Amino acid sequence: MANVVVVGAQWGDEGKGKIVDWLSERADVVVRFQGGHNAGHTLVVDGTTYKLSLLPSGIVRGGKLSVIGNGVVVDPWALVAEMDRLRDQGVEITPENLIIAENASLILPVHGELDALREASKTGTKIGTTKRGIGPAYEDKVGRRAIRVVDLADKDTLKGKVDGLLEHHNALRGGFGESEYDAAALLTKLTDIADQILPFAAPVWSRLEEARKTSKRILFEGAQGTLLDIDHGTYPFVTSSNTIAGQAAAGSGLGPSALNYVLGITKAYTTRVGEGPFPTELTDDIGQGLGERGHEFGTVTGRSRRCGWFDAVLVRQSMITGGIDGIALTKLDVLDGMDELKVCVGYQIDGKEVDHLPAGRDAQAKVEPVYETLEGWSDSTEGARSWADLPATAVKYVKRVEELIGAPVALLSTSPERDDTILMRDPFAD
Repeated sequence: MANVVVVGAQWGDEGKGKIVDWLSERADVVVRFQGGHNAGHTLVVDGTTYKLSLLPSGIVRGGKLSVIGNGVVVDPWALVAEMDRLRDQGVEITPENLIIAENASLILPVHGELDALREASKTGTKIGTTKRGIGPAYEDKVGRRAIRVVDLADKDTLKGKVDGLLEHHNALRGGFGESEYDAAALLTKLTDIADQILPFAAPVWSRLEEARKTSKRILFEGAQGTLLDIDHGTYPFVTSSNTIAGQAAAGSGLGPSALNYVLGITKAYTTRVGEGPFPTELTDDIGQGLGERGHEFGTVTGRSRRCGWFDAVLVRQSMITGGIDGIALTKLDVLDGMDELKVCVGYQIDGKEVDHLPAGRDAQAKVEPVYETLEGWSDSTEGARSWADLPATAVKYVKRVEELIGAPVALLSTSPERDDTILMRDPFAD
């Protein structure tokens, strides 16, 4: 049985929640391996809408083990609030169906405050973060001063670790003209929340290896998208973790040999939240129309997403850096009723053709898209569940996308409902 990694192939918000939920029915274990509660998945199951930020999508389905891996930065207060909200919706959450890596780093209130201070500053680059402290938490992890889940269990040594972390943060706060963070207050917050988090703590790497050896199907669930990867994305307008499929191994404790198939979730057009380059962005009525029909608002922040034509150059790049075997093409129905569609097939910079998005920020700002125009369709694709249900021109659009990105469409999504999905290739069958 194959283990499947799901990653976004654009700038996030590609509709991963529905696809992961659709796949989770076939999985035994669902693993989050990076990011924090800045990511959002919306699931619609039997008419009920669930909004998830930290919890793996498998949590809403019985009989699955949900895992928060070591690559995730965990805000314990946000996690407890999310668990309470889902319990109110009838979802059972216990240490039997949810485990959290004991070596995962925590997001603390001081991280969120630093995030907000930086975004509000009149100097430096505006990234457009969610201000939830994800970046500063990863900084502390790399700086070897993070508080980790396992640290909550040893209250005798926790105070010293809090003091060490705040020595760094209070120096930064002083630079912003802010008062020092109260160590005693933070210690109290952590000791108060510890008993709600520790029952779920476990050596995730060991539990996953046990699942692998017993031929359990493991689904690795990524957050954000490949183009927001800290190394391979549109730096510095990126998230603070690696979002590509390789991180599924590092962020869970299983080696790369456990990753059998990588599915890249890809919108039939392009969106982005926050700052940064966006070669195919449409600021006209067409872009506004895509946003309205696609309900393009962030699950976590509620911010409007920027919209534009499908960028085959960027997605082709994601296929390579993300190691993507096939894609799930989502929101095809949003393109219904358009007379013509454009797809970006190349770039020009100062009149010179380029076949990829350059790494340099200045060069990225100069990129001009080269478009190919395709015929649109008037018939609806919403709710289609087979190729025969699709207009011929919609099929041509999908086939052309496959040619341009160099990867097959494994699944095709035609509405937010989980069953409105056309399966061409079962990722778990590989």
